[in-house]
Amino acid sequence: MSVVIKTLCAVAVCSALSAPAQSAVIFSDNFDSYPATTNATDFGGNWTVTNGTVDVIGNGYFDFYPGNGLYIDLDGSSNDPGDFTSKALSVNAGTYTLAFVLSGSTLGDTNTIDVSFGGYNETFTLASNSPITTYTRTVNFASNSLASVVFKNGGSDNMGALLFNVTVASVPEAETAAMMLAGLGIMGSIVRRRKST
Repeated sequence: MSVVIKTLCAVAVCSALSAPAQSAVIFSDNFDSYPATTNATDFGGNWTVTNGTVDVIGNGYFDFYPGNGLYIDLDGSSNDPGDFTSKALSVNAGTYTLAFVLSGSTLGDTNTIDVSFGGYNETFTLASNSPITTYTRTVNFASNSLASVVFKNGGSDNMGALLFNVTVASVPEAETAAMMLAGLGIMGSIVRRRKST
């Protein structure tokens, strides 16, 4: 019996140490499921556009970065950049990562983009030739709430920064892994005690 318990303990410890804590994606969009169009309004309930417009471009339609699927021009074709807002995401108290991919417009201008999610707010300034770059930010929530990711492009020249992908994921609590290892330690001491008796 004790050999079985030891084996189970060893397997559990190895699993706990070799398997990294996995984050859980609660929202992700690469915009490939929407039709390419100027002044886009239909985002299948994932996004809304207020106070202006955005364009869905790429895949041969105003495609400044061929081979990167569809993406969002954050200053649409109406001389009035829209507030690009995700659906309300249900978040629990804890830590989340917000990852998004931005680039410059490639059209000779500079753009400022305000990005927010819960208590996180940051302004990015991208030159026209700013390359495609992934930004990852950690956002903490003190309580359960609803929060949206918002992108606001400054300017009004129909040439906005380009948004390629947005992902929000929960970060596993370190205490969970610590509790699991503590439990395994208790099991190990029970096995040692049984062996000594």
